[in-house]
Amino acid sequence: MNCSDESTYGNKADIISTVEFNHTGELLATGDKGGRVVIFQREQESKNQVHRRGEYNVYSTFQSHEPEFDYLKSLEIEEKINKIRWLPQQNAAYFLLSTNDKTVKLWKVSERDKRPEGYNLKDEEGRLRDPATITTLRVPVLRPMDLMVEATPRRVFANAHTYHINSISVNSDYETYMSADDLRINLWNFEITNQSFNIVDIKPANMEELTEVITAAEFHPHHCNTFVYSSSKGTIRLCDMRASALCDRHTKFFEEPEDPSNRSFFSEIISSISDVKFSHSGRYIMTRDYLTVKVWDLNMENRPIETYQVHDYLRSKLCSLYENDCIFDKFECVWNGSDSVIMTGSYNNFFRMFDRNTKRDVTLEASRENSKPRAILKPRKVCVGGKRRKDEISVDSLDFSKKILHTAWHPSENIIAVAATNNLYIFQDKVN
Repeated sequence: MNCSDESTYGNKADIISTVEFNHTGELLATGDKGGRVVIFQREQESKNQVHRRGEYNVYSTFQSHEPEFDYLKSLEIEEKINKIRWLPQQNAAYFLLSTNDKTVKLWKVSERDKRPEGYNLKDEEGRLRDPATITTLRVPVLRPMDLMVEATPRRVFANAHTYHINSISVNSDYETYMSADDLRINLWNFEITNQSFNIVDIKPANMEELTEVITAAEFHPHHCNTFVYSSSKGTIRLCDMRASALCDRHTKFFEEPEDPSNRSFFSEIISSISDVKFSHSGRYIMTRDYLTVKVWDLNMENRPIETYQVHDYLRSKLCSLYENDCIFDKFECVWNGSDSVIMTGSYNNFFRMFDRNTKRDVTLEASRENSKPRAILKPRKVCVGGKRRKDEISVDSLDFSKKILHTAWHPSENIIAVAATNNLYIFQDKVN
């Protein structure tokens, strides 16, 4: 793979918190801690610059969320964008959902390259004219102007979550979407902002009896009645909205029995699932916990069909990762367009790819040193004790402040977007 683009930001507000391609892959949206959404657009191929195809340039930037204060609870509400989800394009405009901890917004992103001129009741500056001075009737005309990309909020879905929103997912009927927080999942209609249906509620009557929280949720890509949600106990529940209005009784329950020989103080923490994703085919679910990525077949609940070790060399370092809070990091995982390769992040700006067919895996690094435009990415290796080869990096010298939590894969091509703190890297398959 070679690097085709890199965008750098500066301060803490610029730390990227979500990355998402739209359904065609022509646009790529990022959200950051400062509440901004930056949309990149893919360059169109030109005859004299064939190699430029695939580069992404800034298309639109807008402030999606502002910091707020909940006076009833005396809580600050961060502006950080937790998730972005695109809606399939229906007309010339683009629509996307963005959410912070409490409020989901539907944004319309549209282009304007013409402006109307020759009004009868207004002058060229837009001031109203005195009707007595109007002696002729003019037909207004549209004149070309420089392209403007406008982002306007079309809907604001607020006041439905007591806890922090961790997931939003657009349904395959494209009429509804769901938002999930620690204890509840709500179903919304895109047209209705003042009410939502609560479809999952795991809040116990007595909060002291709370043993698990919802960590992620997603709709099935083809069946509008089916969705999954994962928990901090390492379990996945598949629910069917046809069964009952409140899906507190799951249809399927996926859990891997724990190996008693691996039991430790950290077992419960590292088994918490940080991300869950349906495959494009809808046949499989992928989950990410702290050390592994697992692929589950919807037809087999008792164990995953594939388990991939992301950074097993950290198993001996769990104590220090607990002390510096890294053990609570929430890594995401993504499928490629054909569901044959999966990708997820690690530390030291490393990210991992696993080929499900050949069972080969690779560790790559997203860093400015080795990511000059068109530079070939070299596989990296981590050595655990013993003699270290020249091109290996010792597990003790990994930088845990450099972590890749958010990645995205183009829906049909081998183009990936990797967020490394406040840098966005876009890599693509080698182009001759």
